[in-house]
Amino acid sequence: MENVFSGLHIVHYLPILTTVFSAFFLANIFGRYLQRGGNHLLWWSIGVFTYGVGTFFESVITLFGNTPMLNKSWYVAGAILGGYPLAQGSVYLHLKNRKANILSAITVPFIIFASICVFLSPVNESLLEGFRPSGASLEWQWVRLLTPFINGYSAIFLIGSAALSAYKFFKLPEGKNRAVGNILITIGAILPGVGGGMAKAGMVEALYVGEFVGIILIFLGYRFCLRDSAPVRTEGNEIRSAATA
Repeated sequence: MENVFSGLHIVHYLPILTTVFSAFFLANIFGRYLQRGGNHLLWWSIGVFTYGVGTFFESVITLFGNTPMLNKSWYVAGAILGGYPLAQGSVYLHLKNRKANILSAITVPFIIFASICVFLSPVNESLLEGFRPSGASLEWQWVRLLTPFINGYSAIFLIGSAALSAYKFFKLPEGKNRAVGNILITIGAILPGVGGGMAKAGMVEALYVGEFVGIILIFLGYRFCLRDSAPVRTEGNEIRSAATA
C-alpha cells in the first residue's frame, strides 16, 4: 500500500462536493414529486440519486482506496446508469405514458442485464488503481461495449430533448427563462459524458470535473425553468419542460 495515494490531487476530492450537492438537489426535486406526483419527477429523482451514488463511490475510493466491489459498484452507478434515469424522466415528460412505459420495458431489462454482468465479471487486480475507479480492470471487457447503447439512448432523450426545448422556447416571448434553463441542462448533461470519454483514456479527473460542474448546471437549469410556472402553448400544442413539472 506504499504510496497508493501519492498521486492524489485536490480534483480527486471533487466527488465529495458533488455527492453533497446531489443530496441537496435530490431533496429539492423529490420534495416536488411528493407535492405534485408525476412519473417524470420520480425518474428525475432516481437520476439525481444514482448520480450521487456514483460520486459517493468515487469519494469512498479517494478517501479509503479501491476494491473490486467498490470499482464495480461505481461502474454500475456511473457508467451504466449514468444519465439514464434522468433521460427516462424526459421520456415521461415529453411522451405519452403508454410510449414511455414501452421504452421502460425495453431499456430497464437491458440495464439490469448489463449491471449483473459487471458484478459477475472477474477482475484483473493488477489493473485496479488504488485511488481511481476504472472499467479497465474488468476481465469481461465486452461488458463495456454495452454502455454506448445506454449512453446513446440517454443522450437522445436527455440532451436531445433539452436542446430541442431550448430552441422552441427561444422563439416564444414568454419562454426565455425556459430556453435558458434548457440550455443549462443541455450543457450540464453533456459535460459528464465528455468527462466519461476522457476517463476511458485514463483521465478520470476530467470526469470528476464534468460531474461537479454538470450537476450544478442541471440544477440551475431546472430552477430557471421553474421561474415560469404556466405551460406555454403554440399553435394549439403545449411545449413542455421542467417548468411544467
